Amino acid sequence: MLDRTRIYVDGRWTASASPDVIDVVDPTTEQVIARVADGSAADVDLAVDAARRAFDGWSALSGAERSTHLQRVADGLAARSEELAELIARDMGMPVRLAAPIQIGMPTANMGVFAQLAGSYGFDAEEIGNSLIVREPVGVVGAITPWNYPLHQVVLKVGAALAAGCTVVLKPTEVAPLVSHALAEIMDEAGLPAGVFNLVSGTGPTVGEAIARHPGVDMVSFTGSTGAGRRVAAVAAETVKRVALELGGKSANVILEGADLTKAVSDGVFKCFLNSGQTCTALTRMLVPRERLAEVTELAVGAARQFAPGSPFDDAARLGPLVNARQLERVRGYIESGVAQGGELVLDGRETGLDSGYFVGPTVFSGVTPDMTIAREEIFGPVLSIMAYEDEDDAVRIANDSEYGLSGGVWGADPDAAIAVARRIRTGQIEVNGGSFNTAAPFGGYKQSGIGREGGVYGLEEFLEIKSIQR
Repeated sequence: MLDRTRIYVDGRWTASASPDVIDVVDPTTEQVIARVADGSAADVDLAVDAARRAFDGWSALSGAERSTHLQRVADGLAARSEELAELIARDMGMPVRLAAPIQIGMPTANMGVFAQLAGSYGFDAEEIGNSLIVREPVGVVGAITPWNYPLHQVVLKVGAALAAGCTVVLKPTEVAPLVSHALAEIMDEAGLPAGVFNLVSGTGPTVGEAIARHPGVDMVSFTGSTGAGRRVAAVAAETVKRVALELGGKSANVILEGADLTKAVSDGVFKCFLNSGQTCTALTRMLVPRERLAEVTELAVGAARQFAPGSPFDDAARLGPLVNARQLERVRGYIESGVAQGGELVLDGRETGLDSGYFVGPTVFSGVTPDMTIAREEIFGPVLSIMAYEDEDDAVRIANDSEYGLSGGVWGADPDAAIAVARRIRTGQIEVNGGSFNTAAPFGGYKQSGIGREGGVYGLEEFLEIKSIQR
């Protein structure tokens, strides 16, 4: 069993002020594989103090100097990529052959992008009349991150903040925290100055709230549920600190008349079931012309059956377990709700036949209507809802009939017509005809999917203040 019961503050691993620990459970075996500190508000005080002391020196470095440090971190992630992918598979259950390129490859690339941006971004590049416009780091950043992409979501915050010249206090997820501890080791080995990066493990109500409320924290960047995001924003408002929120989604995948149904459905099923459906951008609502509903349903069931659940270390498995017992109960509850409200359960994944693990197999509902719970709430499991529409306007209306606006998709025979529909859908990012995810593009949502953007230059700018110097 791994012992990760120390926190990382001011450039060293140290004991938490709290004697309590949190068990880390392998979702495949249901066995405890590690323990981490159940940190306290006193730990947050120490970490924030360290970050404030380090801020002046770190922010005074040139962008090129910060770039050198961050590139060492990116190189450290790359050097340990195989080990980290296996750690992800044990920690939160994603099949290791997918974890390697997605859970490790993407954040490693993003850290490299932030290293490059630190050295190339024009912090003092703009003039307006007699004013010099400069961009300066916001200060000490509190980062609170989720379990579904436990390294990627950390890097999007920490990498961008450090590139901007901020210092950071990170509260990683307590559900799948091990890869964040590995990142702290890499940060230490890369030689970042003491206090620039700090890690305090623990729960949201204790450590997360202490970070959001702390007067020494200038900004909070949070990724998680919409409910938790509201709480973070409310607490942070007490000290009027900047808040960035990346929250939930219930994304629509609109398949237009004339689209290649085989390609559209296959791609849509994959993007609904990726990471066992535990993805905020999952395309969980598949909208199809009413006269094509039966055909699409048949294609979707065929595609979904290819997603065999199993151990993350089994090459045949395409669905790992859900992250914990609570999530398993939650997803099964949504499936039961869909049946009770009249959805046609055409593929039932509630029973997988596996002896252990928090597994739900591929699940498909057809004939789902916009008023059903499974069409409105984020399930975070491998559950697809197929919905019929009457015409293009009806499709756009259904797609936009959501409190969320994080992602989406449109498929059409005419790319220009598909882009025109994509422009009408109120969401932060949307793909047309299976367009690939772009890590350099801004990522974030409309409506209750959040505030702010992550990734690339837009993610960097979230951590900058703007100052006008009149001359």
